[in-house]
Amino acid sequence: MPIRLDASQPDFEQQFLALLGSKRESSQEVGDIVTTIIADVKSHGDQAVADLTNKFDSAGVSPDTLRFTPEQIETAAARTDPKVRAALQFAHDRIRAHHEKQKPVDHIYQDDLGVTLGTRWSAVEAVGIYVPGGLASYPSSVLMNAIPAKVAGVERIAMVVPTPNGDISPSILAAAQIAGVSEIYRIGGAQAVAALAFGTNSIARVDKIVGPGNAFVAAAKRQVFGTVGIDMIAGPSEVLVIADQSANPAWVAADLIAQAEHGGGAQSILITTHAPLADAVLAEMDRQIALLPRQTIAREGWDDFGAIITVPTLAIAVKLANRIASEHVELAIDDPKALMGDIRHAGAIFLGHHTPEAIGDYVGGSNHVLPTARSARFASGLGVLDFVKRTSVLGCDPGSLAALADAAVTIAQTEQLDGHGRSISIRLNR
Repeated sequence: MPIRLDASQPDFEQQFLALLGSKRESSQEVGDIVTTIIADVKSHGDQAVADLTNKFDSAGVSPDTLRFTPEQIETAAARTDPKVRAALQFAHDRIRAHHEKQKPVDHIYQDDLGVTLGTRWSAVEAVGIYVPGGLASYPSSVLMNAIPAKVAGVERIAMVVPTPNGDISPSILAAAQIAGVSEIYRIGGAQAVAALAFGTNSIARVDKIVGPGNAFVAAAKRQVFGTVGIDMIAGPSEVLVIADQSANPAWVAADLIAQAEHGGGAQSILITTHAPLADAVLAEMDRQIALLPRQTIAREGWDDFGAIITVPTLAIAVKLANRIASEHVELAIDDPKALMGDIRHAGAIFLGHHTPEAIGDYVGGSNHVLPTARSARFASGLGVLDFVKRTSVLGCDPGSLAALADAAVTIAQTEQLDGHGRSISIRLNR
């Protein structure tokens, strides 16, 4: 059964801290295995990638067949249900339009001393996109990762996707085609991350790797960070719903279930000011989960990691939400904008009764790659800024250099870096 907490109880703080500290990630020790996999790929390249892919996914690949051919991509895209393809195109257009508004602009100016200062933005040159496979296929993840990279101006996008038993949903390749990604490899796991990070004969290395995956993928991203950039270490998905008496219990339950059915430690939490709503939602959870084709996964997620918290006021609900720092925060109240400004820590905020989190997963336009495991305290969701670099610009003429020189030389001498100071003073004939 899910946890039931009441903020009015004397032991609430202790129980709430236990909820915050609960570990939902896999407890399996994967670091050593991933280290071995990475070393194997670095030493043996394509052959190691093929062997490991066949070992873990039974994919039936060889070093010569790691990459999908243009004909295979075209055939798969053509096999995609026209309704699905239309939905993906609709989602693509909305996601691209929103991310176009995130593009930064160069800013170069001259200050009152005549010094030229500014910032210049440039795209990362090559990016690797990891698209999960296995339990389900996620064409939406293709769009969410590829579109901001395209908008940023990334020249090369290499996509990897597992193909268990050699199978892949045509919608994955259709989404890639719609997003303009043509370099696609039928590999996954830590070996795919290693191939992208270090390169092989057939897979050129990239500069940054983005996209979620299982515990092995997360560990591999952690280990290759520094050799390449990464977006984040994505953990199990999570939603927090803040609701009052105006909320529809059936709608709230449906949103909690939408996260629980992800499995793999996904967590759904309800914070409400209305105790009767908490009871109604609990009953709805049982009723609606029983209707799901994959009810076992949702049931286990809700029973193992779900929580319902009753609080006296929305102000206290907000304070708890900021401590939880959830990936998704839904404001199931009549005036969500009045509360939105007080939510400091959230990957994404969903406003009002008619904004289910799942709309953001697919067609809302915002990105669904978001910080988890309380990292919304310091991290942001994926966007165009993740695919660009900021370069500082500085320029002096003789007059402005002279105006800056004395203070700079003094600091250099204080730091006992006389060469630094001389590189300045030599230009002033001192």
